[in-house]
Amino acid sequence: MALDELKAAIPDFAKDLKLNLGSVIGNSELPQQQLWGTVLACAIASRSPKVLRELEPEAKANLKPEAYTAAKSAAAVMAMNNVFYRTRHLLSDPEYANLRAGLRMNVIGNPGVEKVDFELWSLAVSAINGCGQCLDSHEQVLRKAGVDRETIQEAVKIAAVIQAVGTTLDAEATLAE
Repeated sequence: MALDELKAAIPDFAKDLKLNLGSVIGNSELPQQQLWGTVLACAIASRSPKVLRELEPEAKANLKPEAYTAAKSAAAVMAMNNVFYRTRHLLSDPEYANLRAGLRMNVIGNPGVEKVDFELWSLAVSAINGCGQCLDSHEQVLRKAGVDRETIQEAVKIAAVIQAVGTTLDAEATLAE
């Protein structure tokens, strides 16, 4: 099991991450598609080759092909949107908000899976990428669709742990060179 291999690779000084990784994935109350789509989108967003190599096969095995593709699409489109909207928000000139984005993001309107699942994955990726405007937008869509705060927080916890594991493992690999 790739998850066990990933946990075994986490150094002792980061034992909390090992425990949290097992918990947020192994004890998640999210439905399988939401869970593994979140895991895959976050593994991609973490930019950690080790994390992605270890988690992708398990995600692929637990997702239908359309959900697998949609999770990858969420990571891709949010990589673009998070930079764009975070920058627009951070610029001191509010007039940028009045300019047309002019970026294609059709997958958000037609992701090939339930809209709630795609929004959850987009929110988790936005948490990793630190885009407050995107976080607010996706959280509002999810709440309007009836998703409770606990489910939203669960996706954010998965994002936080996967990001931390990737940062830790990549730092250790760099230090070992």
